[in-house]
Amino acid sequence: MSPANPNAEKSPVLESGAVPQGGSASPGGTSRLRVAVPSVATRVATELRLQIAEGALPPGTKLKEEALSDELGVSRNTVREAFAELASERLVVRQPNRGVFVASLGVTDIHDVYTVRRAIEVSAVRGGGSPERIAAVRAAVEEGKHAAAAGDSEGLGSANQHFHGALVALASSERLDTIMSQVLAEMRLFFHKAAVDGGFYQDYLADNEQICQALEAGDTELAAERLLSYLDRSEEHQTAVHTS
Repeated sequence: MSPANPNAEKSPVLESGAVPQGGSASPGGTSRLRVAVPSVATRVATELRLQIAEGALPPGTKLKEEALSDELGVSRNTVREAFAELASERLVVRQPNRGVFVASLGVTDIHDVYTVRRAIEVSAVRGGGSPERIAAVRAAVEEGKHAAAAGDSEGLGSANQHFHGALVALASSERLDTIMSQVLAEMRLFFHKAAVDGGFYQDYLADNEQICQALEAGDTELAAERLLSYLDRSEEHQTAVHTS
């Protein structure tokens, strides 16, 4: 992880001739707008969320406050704030007298996550996207193929995450991308158990290819149908793995 800069907590100021709601005008008729920037704690939470999504922090991993504070060059209070943010997203849990651990999800969580995925992934695919956004979907598919050829199961898992992130990015919505970053982290938490079977991610490579081909052909409805079928099968698989 790259060190965070504590001084970045200070917000820059922009000059504006209009007075925003809640702002104040200066004597010269201009107001000074504070531009919200992510706090250091939020950036630490973002980095930890990404590591969970990439599979670097599997379920049950203990997150050591002091070690993270030293590694990132931030205060322990900042790390605690980041933990609180991730706990609100159900990505970590605090166990009394034991510490903070990466969460393990259950069957109810799986159904809820797939409900969200159907809502945002299928909608984004149905809406299509720019050639550049579709090219990012293709890049994720090719990343998966290369990882499979190399026998890299973790790399294949990450490529699959990138594929689904790229599908949502088709919508060009920062808010949806933010929601999907949390969903991707939750997905990786319950994928760990299924991925014990080395063929788990590889089974979905053909689906990813077909969805991408439909997008490239401009047939967004076919792409959405294929994705919906994919998600239904994936949820059934995950539910079976976690109830066995």
